[in-house]
Amino acid sequence: MIEKPRMSDQPVAPHDSGTPENLLKFMVTGWATPPGTPASPVEGAERFASRRAALSRAFPAETLIVPTGHEKIRANDTAYRFRPGTEFYYLTGNLEPDNVLVLVPDGEGHAATLYCEPNPGKTDKTFFTDRMKGELWVGPRLGLPQTAQRYGVSTKPLGALTDDLAGAIGKGPFRALRGTNPQLDAALPAQAERDAELATALSEMRLIKDELEVRELRRAIEATHRAFNDVVHALPAAETERTVEGVFNLRARVDGNDTGYSTIAASGPNACTLHWTRNDRRIGENELLLLDAGVEAETLYTADITRTLPICGRFTPEQRAIYELVYAAQEAALAKCAPGNDFLDPNRAAMEVLARGLERLGILGSAAEALRDENLFYKRYSLHNVSHMLGLDVHDCAAARAETYKFGTLAPGMVLTVEPGLYFQLDDLTVPARYRGIGVRIEDDVLITQTGVENLSAAIPREPDAVEAWVSSALEGLPVGGRRPSR
Repeated sequence: MIEKPRMSDQPVAPHDSGTPENLLKFMVTGWATPPGTPASPVEGAERFASRRAALSRAFPAETLIVPTGHEKIRANDTAYRFRPGTEFYYLTGNLEPDNVLVLVPDGEGHAATLYCEPNPGKTDKTFFTDRMKGELWVGPRLGLPQTAQRYGVSTKPLGALTDDLAGAIGKGPFRALRGTNPQLDAALPAQAERDAELATALSEMRLIKDELEVRELRRAIEATHRAFNDVVHALPAAETERTVEGVFNLRARVDGNDTGYSTIAASGPNACTLHWTRNDRRIGENELLLLDAGVEAETLYTADITRTLPICGRFTPEQRAIYELVYAAQEAALAKCAPGNDFLDPNRAAMEVLARGLERLGILGSAAEALRDENLFYKRYSLHNVSHMLGLDVHDCAAARAETYKFGTLAPGMVLTVEPGLYFQLDDLTVPARYRGIGVRIEDDVLITQTGVENLSAAIPREPDAVEAWVSSALEGLPVGGRRPSR
């Protein structure tokens, strides 16, 4: 009788062979001792510390829990690329998964602790057997000492979190940021209102960007400009929207962390679907391409830019009429971006321009009637307001109170989008046939300054003649008048 080798009790993938105990013993021996080089501090460490201090002052004598979340499964045993929780990153600068920041009252404020995964090195079999976290499968983690060195926060093993939280919560009130760690959410007592107040406080802290945040947004916007240039130069040979998406996304990974959101590469009538991300349509010759996309920097700050481009390098008369109307609406909105103005002032200015333009085009019977609060008929064609906050999230500060955000006032340090649009559906009988299927959006990212506004994305062409020249420049030297080659 042949004796079967003893196998490890670790889970085995159905397509793989098992792991004999003798192999495990062999795998954990013969490795060089790690050098123990201290981790360099994260850039802006003092900013992250000051944000934690501000949060501590907002909720004295309460334990505060802010997790970053885990990797999410895409299919079977493959995971999506991890992106840390926004609020956790804002407070720590830490990009790794499976971390939880806990602030515990200590009499003088709060003591901060990062609960994270230890890095046992190659003396523990999991470095080889754990396909989701093992070093040979996904690379090393910082571990406790280096995490503390890099982020300037004391660390403890993630396994100690449950007991430590039980002790802290037993001594006084707590608040937790919900929605990023389902296991932690389930383990903590429910208190929706108190926890929502923590999320609101963190969103409102982010309404005003400091100079480091503005610098990172500038970097993201500059990378997005390069990505738009890549698309324009690839456009003459692009056969489908997927090519546009791929070209943009390549730059996002080369010059940044990723795209800040799913790239919208909408050609022809697809531009009338606001969040068109299937990007699977063949591009027509005399159509428009609405490209709404943003590069997310390595620091997670994202751009959010839209340009509507004439594929052949020239707008048709109908396309130009709509483009010029949207451009005029954006100019009116930008003129209202100033400290002290209502957040909604740019939107009001843009909508008035759009409504009066729609009246001139014969689409609305009366702009005055369309603009009345009880009607808002123009929204059939414009659909959305022109601005949202921008930062670590493309729709940043989403948990802020309406009175500090939508019904608040603009202040220096706020970064927001200005993005009017018009969308005429193919089957909309209220629109003259010559305009149906045209969708135009122009979007820029702006910084409110002490005296007015700075358009951070002004270098990306948006004036109609400049857009035509931009696209036409890529067509020069191509055969057949610059047309894409046919199949």
